[in-house]
Amino acid sequence: MTEIHRIHDQLQRAFAGQAWSGPSLLASLQHLTASQAAAHPVARAHSIWELVLHLTTWVKVVQQRLTTLQTQPVADAVDWPAQPARLDEEFWQQAVHQLRAAHEALLATVETLTDADLERVIAEPDSSEPSPRSTVYILLHGLAQHNLYHAGQIMLLRKALGL
Repeated sequence: MTEIHRIHDQLQRAFAGQAWSGPSLLASLQHLTASQAAAHPVARAHSIWELVLHLTTWVKVVQQRLTTLQTQPVADAVDWPAQPARLDEEFWQQAVHQLRAAHEALLATVETLTDADLERVIAEPDSSEPSPRSTVYILLHGLAQHNLYHAGQIMLLRKALGL
């Protein structure tokens, strides 16, 4: 198995598979209603819905960075989109669907990469020196870690909701 296939596997495990650390991201979202997802059971913490919107943003940001090999600043309003005013089941399911669709598009892009692509540098704007932290390899591993970090938050929010 090539390294890119191993990373693809880890992205899929973190998102919807058998993650080593516990429930995958999608498993943490199972059987939630719109009102549960929109709730704020922990003071000053994001809701599950807000986390899903944030996660979708970052899957799309990683997709963009893989495609362009450049970073672009992510505005706070884009990084943490507000929950919609309409908090019904249809909108909640649409938010989860958009996360899944972004993940599937990302995996399709990852499938086109080779092991050699993993060392490609993601250029930083207005920087004459590339950051050694900004390679495709680090970007993809970072996304798997990001998904699991927030899956853990979602599980804690579920517990706070009594689920």
